[in-house]
Amino acid sequence: MLSKLYLLYTLICLSFKFGFSIHGCVPLDSYSFEKIVSKFNAALIKFDTAYPYGSKQDVYEKICGASRDVNDLLTAEVSVKDYGEKDNADLAEKYNVQKDDFPVVKLFIQGKEEPFTFSPKNDNEFTEENIKEFIRSKSNVYIGLQGCIEEFDRIAEKFINEKTVDGRNELLKEAENLLNKSKSDRQKKNAEVYIKYMKKTFDQGIKFVDNETNRIKNIIKGKISKNKKDELEEKINILRSFRQKDEL
Repeated sequence: MLSKLYLLYTLICLSFKFGFSIHGCVPLDSYSFEKIVSKFNAALIKFDTAYPYGSKQDVYEKICGASRDVNDLLTAEVSVKDYGEKDNADLAEKYNVQKDDFPVVKLFIQGKEEPFTFSPKNDNEFTEENIKEFIRSKSNVYIGLQGCIEEFDRIAEKFINEKTVDGRNELLKEAENLLNKSKSDRQKKNAEVYIKYMKKTFDQGIKFVDNETNRIKNIIKGKISKNKKDELEEKINILRSFRQKDEL
């Protein structure tokens, strides 16, 4: 573990030396790609132009920043040039990345031959929340959304995939026991939301998740305070935890 962290630290320092300004994002090229990616359980790689900018770059920067305490996840970037010496064009070709699709985000999982590709339906879906959910759905790496709690996220995922009544009851009890161990009022409040949604899903089935998500989204469209909007958006993030793992 220490050698992996030292390697990552060294690469990040080099990224600043050579002009990269994204905190937590490691620049990779054709020579370093395999050697670095293979050291991590999961590696999120953005293939892009040599000098990316704009809203999608801002989103990726947030993802890289949020991953700083996630030791099993590498966040990196491959700059692809289609002129001059065409740096890293071989990597783009190898992983079927087309220039017209930039930026392309792929998740490499140790032990799997082919990476998963983040495939938003449109530019509006290229969000921090959707990319985090993509990482969580395709790997065992946890990178939380705003308002979410790791232990409760994992229970929610098990709960929604559990087919037996007894199994769901056991998971509900586990969540209620964790609630009593909450360290802060804010954490306790959000933990109570998980338990409420577990009970609702128990009674109404999986359809509750979609119905409740749509209901909250409609409220957000109205005139509400920023604090209320933030609270509702956290509830939507918690509802995402009740999605089945292969939905993305």
